[in-house]
Amino acid sequence: MDLSEWSRDPGSSCRLSSAVAAACRGEACTLGVDEAGRGPVLGPMVYGICFCPLSKQQQLQDLKVADSKTLTEKEREQLFAKLDEAKDFIGWALEIISPNVISTSMQQRTKCNLNTLSHDSAIGLIQYALDSGVQVSEVYVDTVGPAEKYEAKLKQRFPELEVTVRPKADSLFPIVSAASICAKVARDHVVQAWKFIEDLGDINLDYGSGYPNDPKTKAWMESHVDPIFGYPQFVRFSWSTAQTILDNRAVPVHWEDDDEEDASKKDTPSVLAYFQRKSEDPKVQPHRFFTERKLVSLANL
Repeated sequence: MDLSEWSRDPGSSCRLSSAVAAACRGEACTLGVDEAGRGPVLGPMVYGICFCPLSKQQQLQDLKVADSKTLTEKEREQLFAKLDEAKDFIGWALEIISPNVISTSMQQRTKCNLNTLSHDSAIGLIQYALDSGVQVSEVYVDTVGPAEKYEAKLKQRFPELEVTVRPKADSLFPIVSAASICAKVARDHVVQAWKFIEDLGDINLDYGSGYPNDPKTKAWMESHVDPIFGYPQFVRFSWSTAQTILDNRAVPVHWEDDDEEDASKKDTPSVLAYFQRKSEDPKVQPHRFFTERKLVSLANL
């Protein structure tokens, strides 16, 4: 897998894709969507699609694709090679979403949670296939969140397509299994080829599985946190595992803006105060026309 485009800027998202076969431009196609790396605190999340003509589904099954989580790394590599070699009827596309993009999206002022990020990526890849000339007629998706709501969202976005969203779709539909393999192989390659742009010296690359509950991953994170700058871009700093270590080991940051905001809040009356019933009528202030001319009322009306 050629990662040269991704390696130019590993801190941002990147899209990789195969060529689109003539058969996929001329025949109705099935398309599967799946992801790899949703849960880890280290490395990117990769969304993948795979597509082929409806008439070639048996040939896809003959490749014996399966849920990538049930395969060894070697088996995944071999199956991806077969998928990539079948260029006359199979195509794929990937979006590599960097840890930096994930964390920034989740912590920016207008927050974007992981489900929304996942949905947007899947929608973007389906649209990419359509824009590339793939004659997509049916789509199968491994769900993120409630399957019914996700399916309704996709049907509203792509009313011309037959959309099916299911839990564990990667074990139910071969085309989703193929997408799962593409995404997992890409993530493995990116993690293995990750180049730290930060000056970390002789960094230990034995960081385990990358999942938060892995003791080796936790140990790596605890030993590679900078007290001032936190973590390298390889880490999803929005994950609670990273936040906990930062709270315990990093230097606390005090923002002056926070004090100013707190002070302004103290001096600013609540909006509700304007709607509260007053026990006594406030004294009516005269219009500035009267005060400027030093005119006073003889009696209150």
